[in-house]
Amino acid sequence: MPFVIQTYLIFLLHILFASSVLAAPDIVGLLTQDRGGLADGGSDYAKPEVETQFMGNWIIDNPNAGVAAMQLQLMPNDKVVWFDTTSLGPSGLKLPEGVPCPENPDAKNQPDCYAHAIAYDWKTTKYRTLTLKGDAWCSSGHLWPNGNLMATGGTFSGDRAIRVLANDCPNADFDTRIGVLAAVRWYSSNQVLPDGSAAVVGGRDSYSYEIVPPQMEFKHRKFDLPFLQQTTTPPLGPGRPVENNLYPFLYLLPDGNLFLFANNRAISFTPQTGQVVREYPELKGGSRNYPPSGMSALFPLKLTADQQPLNTEIVICGGNDPKAYEVVDARHVHDKQFMTALQDCHRIQPLNKDATWVEEQKMPSPRTMGDLIHLANGDLLMLNGAKGGTSGWEDARDPNFVPLLYTPYKPMGKRFKELAPTTIARMYHSCSALLPDTRVLVAGSNMHQFYTYTGDYPTELRVERFSPPYCDPALDCARPAICPKATDKVLKYGKPFKVTTIRPPLVLGEIKVTLLYPPFTTHGFSQSQRMLIPAITNIENNVITAVAPGSGMLAPPGYYILFVSRLGVPSSGIWVHIE
Repeated sequence: MPFVIQTYLIFLLHILFASSVLAAPDIVGLLTQDRGGLADGGSDYAKPEVETQFMGNWIIDNPNAGVAAMQLQLMPNDKVVWFDTTSLGPSGLKLPEGVPCPENPDAKNQPDCYAHAIAYDWKTTKYRTLTLKGDAWCSSGHLWPNGNLMATGGTFSGDRAIRVLANDCPNADFDTRIGVLAAVRWYSSNQVLPDGSAAVVGGRDSYSYEIVPPQMEFKHRKFDLPFLQQTTTPPLGPGRPVENNLYPFLYLLPDGNLFLFANNRAISFTPQTGQVVREYPELKGGSRNYPPSGMSALFPLKLTADQQPLNTEIVICGGNDPKAYEVVDARHVHDKQFMTALQDCHRIQPLNKDATWVEEQKMPSPRTMGDLIHLANGDLLMLNGAKGGTSGWEDARDPNFVPLLYTPYKPMGKRFKELAPTTIARMYHSCSALLPDTRVLVAGSNMHQFYTYTGDYPTELRVERFSPPYCDPALDCARPAICPKATDKVLKYGKPFKVTTIRPPLVLGEIKVTLLYPPFTTHGFSQSQRMLIPAITNIENNVITAVAPGSGMLAPPGYYILFVSRLGVPSSGIWVHIE
């Protein structure tokens, strides 16, 4: 009898905990008030997460993929697409025999027999070449709701181009339209909107944004954005740009507005009209966008059962001094000075009435040009980049080999953990992506104008795969496994959905579901990156019932990777569609 009473009390505690998470954010805040003074929407679990001493490990996934990864997108067909510039000579990969060599308009229409884009199968490590027309150098991109990839802009013949790669055709190639964007989009940022269209923001000398629908034919919808000119550091002379605000950090907020950070300032604005809704305090200490190139992410959005986000918070880390580019780039100086990158981080809750920047724990080491990506269990990972210099050809040195596990809701002083280092420098023009198997694919790094295989930091064509600490084999007994056939693959806004697992036994309060929107990553910024943590309302016989996000303002329509974590140990993911 005492055993029965004890079991009942434990069950009752789990129910009370879940009820507080779903219905009372103020109670949740009390549960986690000793977290460095920053609200986080509550603890994810009713008991401590599983601990591991495993520091992660690296493997070579492919010894030579032939094309450097300047821009990268994981697609729902499990291909990782990456591409480079077409105007700066040959890559490391010739087109297959029998494939015609297309004329290159940016090389006097000479035939170009080298590949500049590939579709990489992360399950097999094999790849096939793609045809890139109109130079996509320093372009941007996003996914359509149907999973197609749209890449926007670039330079030269591609500065107003769109390129679409179909998701549902195994042998698809880019369908390219030249000159169709409303403005030149070189070094711009994209964000998918609640209706599945996308805002394409900024670019060199482009102080505007435009809305591009998920289709090949469309009318221009362009809006001036003076904020972009106001945040641009002036050039030092003809052909000597500084800027410090390219590839701005861009996020869709749960109220439907866009948060935009450029250089050291931020606003939010209404995408359908261009009206600035709010201006935020200046973030002091340095410049955070290209070329000083800091990192940024929107924290996972934790949702209640009635679709209220418990937290909306953005972090920005690293970058460099506002003058760092002008003292290192060959257009400005002969003797390069590599200024040490910034080591600081700051957080802001942009929907709060008194939103301001709050100093976060410093990173263990300086970092510029790094990636900041979501992991399957809701933690974040910093990797790649350099400790000195900026983005640009030969403008950085001292690669940062050490990835960081970032757990922003742990007590101050315990939020960063240094993991197993790589041995490969990943600096300018490198990328990474979380895979459905919970590991991280890492590719690229080309510090030079042309593909260069000698000297310092040669062009990097090896592909790596990093296993985060939660991949510790000792944790496999605690790792959930999703049963795809018994799991809902189409999630309707605001409706319950079910996820079935086959192991281990699931207990309410020990389980978290995460939904990741796969970003388009380039130059240290993962565009449209978004993770949601939907409310779990029931678990019975290893069947989880959760509530899908309530609208496109929380989760733009499209494909997401669904993971189930038990006390911080994630399952492999499956693709689902939110609509």
